[in-house]
Amino acid sequence: MKDYLPPKIDWVRQHVEAYEGSGGTKATTLRDTGLPCIIVTHQGGKTGATRKIPLMRVKVDDSYVLVGSMGGQPKNPVWVYNLRAHPEVDIRDATVVESMVVREVEDAGERERLWRASVDAFPPYADYQTKTDRIIPIFVAEPKP
Repeated sequence: MKDYLPPKIDWVRQHVEAYEGSGGTKATTLRDTGLPCIIVTHQGGKTGATRKIPLMRVKVDDSYVLVGSMGGQPKNPVWVYNLRAHPEVDIRDATVVESMVVREVEDAGERERLWRASVDAFPPYADYQTKTDRIIPIFVAEPKP
């Protein structure tokens, strides 16, 4: 991967800096929610640069569910396209960093099961889906074989 390009949104950039800068001992929850989040380090689809984004921690067995909600906005977050182009990621869950491979969930049954797990972990996801006409993308990050 190329050089790191920090997130453009101030609070997101600050969150990543606090989380990563502490080695995963600080900023491990999303703002004032108290709910845990992870940092996904991935490669930019166009730039090839290293990118980092905080996402809600949705863990199912040994995998993480990555939900492209963007708060119910009409467009997907940019990281969705990055993961489609470059599926190898590092997931930081507090002090543990693991190299993983992502795949987009297409099977309806698997998608429903993982969506329920996601809403259980972060209830606002249900509201986000009602705010948009797009199908919110769901990825699974799995340990490398």
